[in-house]
Parts: sequence; structure tokens; C-alpha cells
Amino acid sequence: QVQLVESGGGLVQAGASLRLSCTASGRTFSRYVMGWFRQAPGKEREFVGAIKWSGTNIYYVDSVKGRFTISRDNAKNTVYLQMNSLKPEDTAVYYCAADRYGLAPSNLNEYDYWGQGTQVTVSS
Repeated sequence: QVQLVESGGGLVQAGASLRLSCTASGRTFSRYVMGWFRQAPGKEREFVGAIKWSGTNIYYVDSVKGRFTISRDNAKNTVYLQMNSLKPEDTAVYYCAADRYGLAPSNLNEYDYWGQGTQVTVSS
């Protein structure tokens, strides 16, 4: 069992930066692919990015490439989402998730554990 807790959300103006953190319980964090997803009001949850076990393989959705960076610190059981040059369309609840096998990192149905989400609001 893995429990995930996100933090770092907030209200910012367009162009600002935020760093989200997701800390996992348990001693097997390094065995999981960690993903970030987001869900805006009235929309389906969508893939933002994912990072594989050692951090050497990282994936992003096109809309955040060059602005968002995912990293992980396995010693701290934490994965980060650094978000720069935020836009109003980035407004959403952001979730982290853990996937044991990493066969399809962008597929939310592959993820076994989810955090409760943290709200990010970007004003124009």
C-alpha cells in the first residue's frame, strides 16, 4: 500500500512559478513510476508528465514541455513538479499517482495509487 500526499498548490498570476511536491509513504517508492495528472472543472483528468524509477526516463504532455519539470528524490520518497511560466489554462487540481509497472506512463488507468490532489489556480 502506498499513500501519496501532494502539496504546494496555490493561486498565482500568469507567468509565475509553483513547485508541487508529492510525498509517498512506505519503503518501496523507488519501485514506482510516478505520474502527475490534472483535472480542470468540467474536463477529464489528463496526463501531465511521468518519471520512471531512476529518473532517467521522463515524459511530458506537449502543452507543458519546456515549462514544467518533473524530478524525484527517492531518498525522500518525493516527486516534484516544477511549473514555470504558468498560464490560466494550467488551472486545475493536480494529482500525483504511482504505477508499479510503467508500461504506459500516460495512461491514468495504469496507476495504482493516487493522492488527494492540490489546487492550482492561475489568474490572467
